[in-house]
Amino acid sequence: MRQLVIDDLTREERDNIESYFRRNLQSGALEGSYWLPLPVELEGEAQSGHAACGPFFMGVELGESRVAFELLVRSHTNLHCSCISYATAVQRQYLLEVVDRMLVEEMISA
Repeated sequence: MRQLVIDDLTREERDNIESYFRRNLQSGALEGSYWLPLPVELEGEAQSGHAACGPFFMGVELGESRVAFELLVRSHTNLHCSCISYATAVQRQYLLEVVDRMLVEEMISA
């Protein structure tokens, strides 16, 4: 799995990130899992023509001392479809901007 990982989080940093996720992301079914929605205007070629598979998102997993952001664009309704693909350059840039904003807002130095 391609992902962006931030590790060596202190307990305080981890708690700050969890608070940020609870305010800004959708919770997943598993503890520590969240969904980062992909704006419709950033849907790539793989997602075009697959409106029924939307909305699309990228997964986020929060562990005890790390957070991992998946670089895989997933369908909210379909597990096996050609619209599920690794993030395009534009989608990766969006993810990086979200992560950078979170790090600044939550004062994460890890």
